[in-house]
Amino acid sequence: MSRSFLYAAARTPFGRFGGALAEVRPDDLSAIAVTGLLARTPALDPARISDLVWGNANGAGEENRNVGRMAVLLAGLPTSVPATTVNRLCGSSLDAAIIASRAVDTGDADIVVAGGAESMTRAPWVLPKPSRGYPAGHLAAVSTTLGWRLVNDRMPAEWTVSLGECNEQLREKYGISRDRQDEFALRSHRLAAAAWADGFYDPLTVAVPGTDLTRDESIRADTTPEKLAGLKPSFRADGTITAGNASPLNDGAAAVLIGSEAAAAAIGTAPLARIAGRAAYAVDPVLFGFAPVEAAEAALRRAGIGWSDVGAVELNEAFAVQSLACVDAWGVDPDLVNTSGGAIAIGHPLGASGARILGTLAHVLRERRERWGVAAICIGVGQALAVVLENVAG
Repeated sequence: MSRSFLYAAARTPFGRFGGALAEVRPDDLSAIAVTGLLARTPALDPARISDLVWGNANGAGEENRNVGRMAVLLAGLPTSVPATTVNRLCGSSLDAAIIASRAVDTGDADIVVAGGAESMTRAPWVLPKPSRGYPAGHLAAVSTTLGWRLVNDRMPAEWTVSLGECNEQLREKYGISRDRQDEFALRSHRLAAAAWADGFYDPLTVAVPGTDLTRDESIRADTTPEKLAGLKPSFRADGTITAGNASPLNDGAAAVLIGSEAAAAAIGTAPLARIAGRAAYAVDPVLFGFAPVEAAEAALRRAGIGWSDVGAVELNEAFAVQSLACVDAWGVDPDLVNTSGGAIAIGHPLGASGARILGTLAHVLRERRERWGVAAICIGVGQALAVVLENVAG
């Protein structure tokens, strides 16, 4: 039985691409999330932290030099606190939390900070490096913000289509209409706006110094079915995926504190949830949006429970169509999913989203007095991760 626990969570508000956080470096976002997390546990001596595991999907810009270690140094933690950075694309920070929990389970660590950050605004353009100096031809700068870049010619072309095209194919496979996608997106915005208005996110978020961003910048509380229906398809002329029913590009960071049961004395607070099950799963790259289905099933089996036991689900909304495909396949009550909004409204800064949904899930379970919850995330190039939490806070 897993004996690793989630003690606290904190994140920045998520900014829009080119928005309020555009001037903030990803290593600074990381340090702000770590500082905000430790402010939730003031009794904890930072020197007691065994490790910091940090997620980042880009790694090509200002976060290139092991951004986890940069977070330790910029946050003013003792230099004795080690750190590593992991990259599982969109799942990077959930992977970081899984790695942290395994370290605690095995006794290799007692207290670990996990999380991740992404500045999609500040992701650089890159040039392929020629094998010889001064090539005669042109070189094109490639954006590292999202998706494939500098693709290996040996990779099958059907695997390297855009993320949007992958989800148009998923929509065709499972017959999910534009109306359902837009309805799901509208729900996400309305629930996120209501959660902020009700104060749900206040204890989970930390301000970013030098900005006036107080809540997630991509939320559109005033959106309507008519506005969503009026948006043009983004990937196919006759497609159904639009800027309104897919997650936007974002900047932000999120962190969670994971420790053993015995670490409660050093941390100075009781844990919120036990990490009861973990799983990774992989499929053909084009079907990446559906991969959370089996990842969640495997995590539930390892936790020793089934869907009938689950009272809350946090599923990262990369696209409305893949979210609906997963919820349909699970057969779970849709009203249990993303009850405080999801990534279509909140945003999806790639390296931060996994820790964001995990921290949110722990607080949803506590608020709703549910025992079991699932956090799941799809990952580009055909992967997914899932974690089962058991509420131990009552």
